[in-house]
Amino acid sequence: MLAPHTPKQNHLSAALPAADYERLLPHLELVPLPLGWAVYEAGGAQGYLYFPTTSIVSLLSVMEDGSSAGIAVVGNEGVVGIALFMGGETIPSHAVVQSAGYGYRLRASVLKTEFGQGGGLQRLLLRYTQALITQMAQAAACNRYHSLEQQLCRWLLLNLDRLSSNQLTMTQELIANMLGVRRPGVTEAARKLQADGLIHYSRGKITVPDRPKLEARVCDCYAVVKREYDRLLSRKPAIVDPLS
Repeated sequence: MLAPHTPKQNHLSAALPAADYERLLPHLELVPLPLGWAVYEAGGAQGYLYFPTTSIVSLLSVMEDGSSAGIAVVGNEGVVGIALFMGGETIPSHAVVQSAGYGYRLRASVLKTEFGQGGGLQRLLLRYTQALITQMAQAAACNRYHSLEQQLCRWLLLNLDRLSSNQLTMTQELIANMLGVRRPGVTEAARKLQADGLIHYSRGKITVPDRPKLEARVCDCYAVVKREYDRLLSRKPAIVDPLS
């Protein structure tokens, strides 16, 4: 069993080759990620790459009037701060903790040195970025073509994939902000799901008693995203015989 706090609670850290992991370990700093904390602001400098372990961070697109919509969620499957290794340094979205917990941060200077060596960390981060782009693209399509109820199911399942329990702690107002819709719409969609026994909502806590039923209600966008994450991040690298 894993210790209460270890970088290997993050799937990317755990997937690193042993030598790469040991080299990075002294530079990985455990930090709390409190609810509502801005990991980075739109256009702001990013000093660290974050590896969430027990927290979930939402990447948000913010309009000039202050309204926002979630474009992706990041938990123990990934990292927050891809601009640091993609060469952009800043990004026009911002990242906010939507489920409190912990994570490990890696200083930007250390990340860039390691990434530039072209080793295991670079390969993992590039594959993760492709998976994240898929999540963002599918969210855009889902928001355009599918019902709010289906969008809510997709969003719930993506969050559950990044937690160790079947319970989420968040208000309907927060969900509305993440989906970029008005709160009454979320209230109605949640009411339907609860009436059908797919979720139980009470005092800011959402429990999913029967996940297969929720998966049966969601649109195919969730499966597209999950397949891409599994394809890119769960497979083992091929072993090449140098004599072949």
